[in-house]
Amino acid sequence: MKRLHVHVGVADLDRSIGFYSTLFGAEPAVVKPDYAKWMLDDPRVNFAISSGDHAAKGIEHLGIQAGDEEELAEVYDRLKAADRPVLAEGATTCCYARSEKSWIADPDGIVWEAFLTRGEATVYGDSPSFTALSAGAAEAACCAPAMPS
Repeated sequence: MKRLHVHVGVADLDRSIGFYSTLFGAEPAVVKPDYAKWMLDDPRVNFAISSGDHAAKGIEHLGIQAGDEEELAEVYDRLKAADRPVLAEGATTCCYARSEKSWIADPDGIVWEAFLTRGEATVYGDSPSFTALSAGAAEAACCAPAMPS
């Protein structure tokens, strides 16, 4: 089953962990020195926060997390049908996870990722800029590869 993904950049990770844990009524499933993630079932969302060099304050990007290869193929087909440039990043490490992913921006420049998580990683991963994909994106953002203009 697919899950909505929201990634937010925060200034104070510990304070934000406290706030979101209270808001969601749950502790994060993953906590690192610069990152935290909640895998919630109600609402069904993968909600992540990051700080430091990995994030600009505010919404970094949104996404759809597929549960398996078939769902990922379905979401990829939708990206292609959206008539916007798509970057098929493929296998990558991001947010302490190994994933398969592609990127797109909506007509207003909001960046979306479609991905399937394949396992954990011991490193955060690269943090390239979203600015090549969306003029309104933060320069220091997590996860997104450089996009062709």
